[in-house]
Formats: sequence, C-alpha cells, structure tokens
Amino acid sequence: MKNRVTGLGGFFFKTKDAKKTKEWYDKHLGLGTDEYGKTFWWKDEKGNDCTTQWSPMGEETKYFEPSQKQFMMNFRVENLVELLKVLKEEGVEIVGEMQEFEYGKFGWILDPEGNKIELWEPKDDAFK
Repeated sequence: MKNRVTGLGGFFFKTKDAKKTKEWYDKHLGLGTDEYGKTFWWKDEKGNDCTTQWSPMGEETKYFEPSQKQFMMNFRVENLVELLKVLKEEGVEIVGEMQEFEYGKFGWILDPEGNKIELWEPKDDAFK
C-alpha cells in the first residue's frame, strides 16, 4: 500500500481534570475548546477539508487500553480495511475489531513500545 498514513488525526491524553485542562488551553492559548477538546480544520493536498482532534481525557478513561500510556495518537489513513489486512500480514498486533461510525472507520494497533495507535479512515463531512 502506497499511502498508509495521510495525516495526524488526533492526539488524546489523560489528565486529572479534563474540563480545567480544556479551560486552561482555551484561556491561555485561545484554542476555542468544546466538550471534546479542539477540532482543527485544514486542507489536504487535494484541497479537501480535513480535521485533526486534540482531546484531554479523564484519568479514568479505558480508551487507551491495553496500553498503559497516558496518551494515544490517531493517524488518518486511506482504505482502513485493506491497511489492517496488510498490517496483520506484517505481524503488527491488531487490537479489537474495526468499528464504523458516521464520522469514519476506526481500527487499533500496538507499536513495539506498547503504545495503542488509533487508525482512522475519516468522513470529515460529518463534522460540518
């Protein structure tokens, strides 16, 4: 597969108080946060509208499991179904089953350090 990763889809991290953290970033850096954090809009090389999400999450989140890390990266990808097949053939550990929502398809892998990586085939139109 030629284009596996097409961009950074998001960065998610654990924090003691997600609400206070979002308020701090809003006040001091002007992020314009909402309940999820901040959605950044940009254009890809073809001129399509794209998003990247920045999200503080509570310490109690289980979303990053089985990783014990305090963060999780999300990469934008093309053709997630095919990519997951190729990654499995290459011996990459797949976590759980692919899921599909109105805003895209998601799959998860572990890197050699045990970091959970979220792979997202986005439907950016869902955020408009």
